[in-house]
Amino acid sequence: MPRNSSTPAAVLGIKPWKRWQIDRFIGARFQPLTYCSSAAAALRVQARTGGPIVVWASREPDELSATVAARGGRLIRMEDGFLRSVGLGSNHVGGASLVLDESGIYFDPRRPSSLETMLSGDAFDPALLERAARLRRRLVDAGLTKYNVGRSEAIDLGGADDRLRLLVPGQVEDDASVRFGASGVRTNLELLRAVRESHPQARIVYKPHPDTEAGTRAGAIPDAAALKLADRVVRGCSVTALLPQVDRVHTMTSLVGFEALLRGVAVTTWGQPFYAGWGLTEDRLAHPRRTRRVTLDELVAASLIRYPLYVHPDSGLRCEVEDLVDWLALRAREGAAADPSAVRRTLRLCRGWLRSLGLGA
Repeated sequence: MPRNSSTPAAVLGIKPWKRWQIDRFIGARFQPLTYCSSAAAALRVQARTGGPIVVWASREPDELSATVAARGGRLIRMEDGFLRSVGLGSNHVGGASLVLDESGIYFDPRRPSSLETMLSGDAFDPALLERAARLRRRLVDAGLTKYNVGRSEAIDLGGADDRLRLLVPGQVEDDASVRFGASGVRTNLELLRAVRESHPQARIVYKPHPDTEAGTRAGAIPDAAALKLADRVVRGCSVTALLPQVDRVHTMTSLVGFEALLRGVAVTTWGQPFYAGWGLTEDRLAHPRRTRRVTLDELVAASLIRYPLYVHPDSGLRCEVEDLVDWLALRAREGAAADPSAVRRTLRLCRGWLRSLGLGA
């Protein structure tokens, strides 16, 4: 997608507080940006200007794609990348990576995304694979994840027996990756039940999703219900503290599965996440389009180097993934708050509104 500062775009599905962040990613590529509150408004802007509609993928209206295609327009889906921030988006912490995809989107297996197409057919030269290997080692050494929340110090899971240890990460149950990429097993409780039935003698550790722990998204399970199936519920810690202590991760579509692969931990998927179907995971669902076998470094090269865009959190300028890793690692070492105070959240929200109105820098 060539840069062209004269190409206008209608932007759909972006909350007002987040608009200034989107400006940093695509403001140099599309200008002017017209933020729209409805699909009808976005379609009117597209009809008038001839530019694309850029939509936050998880908020894409059902009929938008067909309508845009019928009119001969362009639709670009947008979503957070896989290295995002120190803190949760639901707490108004801005993201530092973004993907733009004109084919589909990585969390929706109903159609091929640009990432899937890349993994299916692209060549990965030795220099890129060596860069991916260095990046993977750096992520593991620094203990980085997508959100980098929770305590990073070691947590003893206990249990001196030799039972198989399984980690089951909870998910936000109304998340688009679950809605589109899971069938059969679609809730955290169903996942725990399926894992227990598959491994009746295993030691199962359940880690709730950070957003459900924060009370901002759906999918919480009462401890009493979870402990009928799991041996332990672990809260408030980073997944990087748990992965070295388990033999395998069982997940629907969670990014924890990808983060486990980076650390050499076996993964079983019960849904269709972007990293499944390539020969790196044990998959309970079929992936008929994904016939190529890829290496872990090819997966890293595609998903962390080629696919996303990165913006430096301090300067607001485009940067490479390694620059963001250095920043995230420094913030994590400094103990940056993963859950901003109410005052900081309010100030960030106000800044976003002012920028969206053209009244703030």
